[in-house]
Amino acid sequence: GFGGPVNRLTGCIETSFHIEGWSGFAIRDWLVTIINVPVFIENDANVAALGEATHGAGKGVESVLYVTLGSGVGSGLVVNGNIYHGALPGELEIGHLQMDRNGTTLQDRCSGWAVDEKIRVAIAGIPGGVLAQLARGKNTSEAVFLSEALQAADPIAHEILEQATDDLAWAFSHAVHLLHPHLLVIGGGLSSLGAPLQKGIAEKLPGYLMKAFAPGPSIQLTQLKENAVPVGCLVLCAQNI
Repeated sequence: GFGGPVNRLTGCIETSFHIEGWSGFAIRDWLVTIINVPVFIENDANVAALGEATHGAGKGVESVLYVTLGSGVGSGLVVNGNIYHGALPGELEIGHLQMDRNGTTLQDRCSGWAVDEKIRVAIAGIPGGVLAQLARGKNTSEAVFLSEALQAADPIAHEILEQATDDLAWAFSHAVHLLHPHLLVIGGGLSSLGAPLQKGIAEKLPGYLMKAFAPGPSIQLTQLKENAVPVGCLVLCAQNI
């Protein structure tokens, strides 16, 4: 499961969003020479979706849209236990949906890195605030403090959550209009916000949907969490072998 678009037929990486130098690399053939067993390549969000749909929150559901909110924003669709594939390379790059005509993407607003930046701005503006106190002296992603700040009823944390859930609901409405999945599963690091994130999206999504589709799909948090990708990889191997 690679973090970016791949050509699953040739086994080559099309684009690496996180690490320079991997674009165009024949990762499947390279791995085969090392471990000498069959290797199957997919986008990491696709295999996470497969894991969640077959052994997680989407088990037994016909169509599952999985969205991961991590350093970036990725997604995958599984229908009847199989990954949906569009034209090569890649599909369902929901993080690259444009939120306006200026080119701002969902990833720009709701990735873990984007939320980190919002928190840094808030800390700089209110250095004595709850978020600033929680983050002081810590060398980690700022987003990890958002949950605790929400529990402390911090208005800045609440505002950041409101912005994020509204942006996510708006973006998800496009996916629902095009794909109309039975279930939407949210994973990735930001899913650790739990019920506030889930509830915020579920409350806002119906307002962005056509009436015939309202209230939209059920929204659940990941059950597999950090294991979604490796579980999905095992399922992918089993299906191919």
